[in-house]
Amino acid sequence: MFVRRNVTLLAPALLSAVLLTAGCAGRDDAPEPPSETAPAPHGYVEGASEAAEQQSRLLLGDSATGETRVLDLITGKVHETARRASVTGLTTDGRFGYFHGTDGTHVLDGGAWMVDHGDHVHYYRAKTREVGELPGGSGTSVRSDTGVTVVTGEDGKAGAYDRGDLEKGKIGTPVALPGAYAGPVIPYAEHLVALTGDGEGPAQVVVLDRSGRRVASPESECQDPEGDAVTRRGIVLACADGALLVHEDDGAFGVEKIPYGEDVPKTERATRFRHRPGSSTLTAPAGKEAVWVLDVTEQAWTRVETGPVVAANTAGEGAPLLVLESDGALHGYDTADGKEIAVTKPLLKGASDAASGTSAAPVIEVDRSRAYLNDPSGRRVYEIDYNDYLRIARTFELDVRPSLMAETGR
Repeated sequence: MFVRRNVTLLAPALLSAVLLTAGCAGRDDAPEPPSETAPAPHGYVEGASEAAEQQSRLLLGDSATGETRVLDLITGKVHETARRASVTGLTTDGRFGYFHGTDGTHVLDGGAWMVDHGDHVHYYRAKTREVGELPGGSGTSVRSDTGVTVVTGEDGKAGAYDRGDLEKGKIGTPVALPGAYAGPVIPYAEHLVALTGDGEGPAQVVVLDRSGRRVASPESECQDPEGDAVTRRGIVLACADGALLVHEDDGAFGVEKIPYGEDVPKTERATRFRHRPGSSTLTAPAGKEAVWVLDVTEQAWTRVETGPVVAANTAGEGAPLLVLESDGALHGYDTADGKEIAVTKPLLKGASDAASGTSAAPVIEVDRSRAYLNDPSGRRVYEIDYNDYLRIARTFELDVRPSLMAETGR
């Protein structure tokens, strides 16, 4: 059930199929392998099937038991994967899932991904595959692009792994980056972007080549850095007084400040971003009862007053801000005026505990047409049509508590 408000229906998100050009339409069956004399067909990936639409899958983990699952959103089937003890977090780069634990990070190939060529997109699906263990315990961060995966430890030391090795099902040997950094090292524009500093003064942005050699130091200052996101407009780094936007143009790197425009208490600063991959609209909690929306294109912050925030996300321009609140319901807000435009019935019984920090907080994953909300205590995942007043489109019942969730295939 949902409650309708007296507002105009939001415009539907673009169908993912329109991203494909006529000459690059995918097929549901695996492409024929090229012969020894014939060149590989455009888009051919060995061992994978190409499709005409996004092949989304949800990676799920029960942090209490270590049980993990993969939910195929195309078929609706749930696949069991290896159990992992002491899992404390789950992140993804769109294909690989990184199950962070106290002693290391396990890598799972989710078997669904996309390749963006700018003027068209390829979507692929393959079997899930266990890849192996990355070093580093709690506090380790993983950031990737199509060329490298960089693991940054809590001590600031980082190593770059060849992405091709992960795609072949092995970890490989990393290139150790010199020095230590004040946050995750982020692959971007065939380089690496990092922050340097001793923690006493503002951190500075540095640009490295893939071996770790410094190639640029654009003028910048970021006090108390915490939180980052990669968008089509560049890398966004959260700072005490707003954000830095690191961008590249024809090989030259620049940094722009996106200030809050007001003094924001430390407890209300944006420190962890959520957004739809490919979007340039970011969300972050603004304290306990509000959400920041950062329009990177317009370089503008908007504070939306909500109820007690458990999780938030948005699909971007024209889409509602989605907020799970302590009442267990999902609320939709118009980001232009901050008005609530839709709300579901209560969906999660343990939302108030998550809001108070006594239990793990669920997450909201968003793609071009649907949002996904994990319900650990109810052992289910909700699929929500955010363009239809938060209609519950499907409910997936599970045999584990999905306290961890990440979407791949985007």
